[in-house]
Amino acid sequence: MMLDELASRYILKADRVFDTIKVPEEAISINAENVKEVVEEAKRYLEDAKFYLEKRRLETSLASVAYCEGLLDALRLMGLVNFSW
Repeated sequence: MMLDELASRYILKADRVFDTIKVPEEAISINAENVKEVVEEAKRYLEDAKFYLEKRRLETSLASVAYCEGLLDALRLMGLVNFSW
């Protein structure tokens, strides 16, 4: 798959989410276990990125590491983890 096709596919998916996303009105409770689950998901995306890089599937590697960074940035922006790039 060409890079422009891959980017278009991801953009289309994100656009669909923004068209249908709902933010709960009630208070949301986040505990350390929830944060750890997201950190583990980010680690899985990083491992995927390394795997695809080794296989020379560069587009997929880049997308995977971008997912990883997005999850980590979201946690950081919510003040749930501390790190710097």
